[in-house]
Amino acid sequence: MDQLKTRYRIDGMDCGGCAAKIETAVRRCDGVAQVAVSVAGHSMVVEHDAKTDLASLMKRVKGLGYGITPAGSSDPAPDNDGDARSASEPDKGHGAPGHVHDHAEPTQRPWWKTTKARLMLASGAAFVAALLVSQIAPGLGQWPFTAAMLIGLIPVGRRALMAALSGTPFSIEMLMTIAAIGAVFLGASEEGAAVVALFLVGELLEGVAAGKARASIQALTKLIPKTAFIEKGDGVVEVPAETLAVGDVILVRPGDRIPADGVIVSSGGSVDEAPVTGESTPVHKAPGDPVFAGTVNADAALHVRVTATAADNTIARVVKLVEEAQESKAPTQRFIDRFSTFYTPAVVLVAAAVAIVQPLVFGGEWQVWIYKGLAILLIGCPCALVISTPAAIAASLSAGARRGLLLKGGAVLESLGRITLAAFDKTGTLTEGRPQVTDILAFIGSETDVLRDAAALETGSSHPLATAILARAAADQITLPKVTDAAAIAGKGVTGTIDGAEVFLGSAGAAGAQVSLSPEQASRIRALNSQGKSVSVLLRGGAVLGAIAMRDEPRPDALSGLAKLKAMGVRTVMLTGDNAQTAQAIGQTLGIEVRAGLLPQDKQAIIREYQAQGFKVAKVGDGINDAPALAAAEVGIAMGGGTDVALETAGAAVLHGRVADVAAMIALSRRTMGNIGQNITIALGLKAVFLVTTVMGITGLWPAILADTGATVLVTMNAMRLLQAPKD
Repeated sequence: MDQLKTRYRIDGMDCGGCAAKIETAVRRCDGVAQVAVSVAGHSMVVEHDAKTDLASLMKRVKGLGYGITPAGSSDPAPDNDGDARSASEPDKGHGAPGHVHDHAEPTQRPWWKTTKARLMLASGAAFVAALLVSQIAPGLGQWPFTAAMLIGLIPVGRRALMAALSGTPFSIEMLMTIAAIGAVFLGASEEGAAVVALFLVGELLEGVAAGKARASIQALTKLIPKTAFIEKGDGVVEVPAETLAVGDVILVRPGDRIPADGVIVSSGGSVDEAPVTGESTPVHKAPGDPVFAGTVNADAALHVRVTATAADNTIARVVKLVEEAQESKAPTQRFIDRFSTFYTPAVVLVAAAVAIVQPLVFGGEWQVWIYKGLAILLIGCPCALVISTPAAIAASLSAGARRGLLLKGGAVLESLGRITLAAFDKTGTLTEGRPQVTDILAFIGSETDVLRDAAALETGSSHPLATAILARAAADQITLPKVTDAAAIAGKGVTGTIDGAEVFLGSAGAAGAQVSLSPEQASRIRALNSQGKSVSVLLRGGAVLGAIAMRDEPRPDALSGLAKLKAMGVRTVMLTGDNAQTAQAIGQTLGIEVRAGLLPQDKQAIIREYQAQGFKVAKVGDGINDAPALAAAEVGIAMGGGTDVALETAGAAVLHGRVADVAAMIALSRRTMGNIGQNITIALGLKAVFLVTTVMGITGLWPAILADTGATVLVTMNAMRLLQAPKD
């Protein structure tokens, strides 16, 4: 029988514990084969047979206290890792079996309009009213507080019962229910009511914090304009941005946001990339340069050819990647989850022992020790402990994504902090990936004359060296003369006639075969070659007019980025397939160790060599020819540009190609792990203190719930600090 797949939208989830309860409950429904719940995506996908009672399934989830609505129709589950859809169903996401995201923007409500807020406010108001009634009519005794407690406890108790029936007997709600009911029987209804109200406050704050982390990354989607101006024929038509197709040419007016990923096709101008990349100053864009959706056209009308649809643009992929990453648990989080599985039952046993052993064995007073046992139940609630790691990781992943630092899950984030050696590719990683004119030698006339004639000969060529010469001529605003009889000489250069004179541009060897280079000219060319530069010699009328040197230059921030890594105690090395002379020249400029002339398998072997020496290695490359080395390293980091390779090949991606962002990634990891350590210390430290004071009889139910709720609030607030990334 074919399996069906049904997607649901789930509201009210704040952490992995919520997801675990829902998964456990849904798996117990008849006919359910697979369940996957995404906290970040507010979604659940269920694979089931045709006989499954979906109404009963939804009732179970609602019984646990979560909102659930169908997000799509049932359709056959795929046999592979793809996502099967009916022809009439729009593509809402992507994923593997049991892992589908609905990337439509979730409905955001102010916190005070949520169900949790209404329940918390009702319980708090009832507790205040009970305090007033007890002062006005003290003869009523504990009844006003019992009534106030029930307002909050009934929904919590119902969730506890549903969780127990669905396979999660030791839930936080169950501990709270037992403690509150026990307080009533011990004549401490006032404390029971306060405990329930404070518990609901803690739940609300946890939800607000989780929503803040989600909103931080979802806010990126709001950067993309709703409409775009597409060029059709001789006119321009305004269309919805989501309808743009690859290949469309759009007009972006000065001051407008760019509605799609694309490349400049004519003219150029400055683009403010700060909303997406964090660049502090506008970046000049020339024809052929890429632009990202959501960035702002600063000063000139741009014509952009669309390279990605709305579902696949840079921002959409970033949001998808971060949501998926938040579902990938770090080793620390997996340990905490396993620990809490045993921790909560252990707390129940300890509380029971405290309540029973002393009266039975040593003749202690039952009411006193049962009260202490109930307090220990509250102290033992694992809320703060469970949320300590995922809250920090979610905040860090969101903060990183807003800076173009994409990390595929908590495991990668945790591993980055332990990196002690960063191995960089050269071309396109430490360097721009395209040659630039570095020197112009004029042996006759001026440098402008040399550049003008060379650019004229190269007009129309797409060769990287030709592109570099043409870009320099355009930057210098040189008017190019007309060339006749232009021709390419295979393996040698290009020739043509300019102003009636025959002109040739080619390698020094090819030029030397036509005319004799003077010792001074040859010496200056050799000096440029020794710096790893390619030199083209220009001949005009049989004389050496000059020469142009080109090299793939380091990225503007490469030197400072490597310096930051070294300051953090991370050793750096360049692994490149380029020739030793060129690589050494770049390495000397950047002050980095160089190993050159390497094949992909050589790079992988060197990574293994460093690991054998005890280094924790990050491999930074373009994600294509570096694939073996990226896979071998503890963390593979792809230098981006927004390409699919950069986002999918490695464990992490520097979306905007800044070398300094590798150091920023490692710094973010170290801050995150420090934050997690602080959170765990807060969570367990407060519990330890109040456990001792409770057993000693110093504190009771009120301080016990404050210890739990207070720890949850402190842990959450501490984790949210990571949303504010430090300035570079």
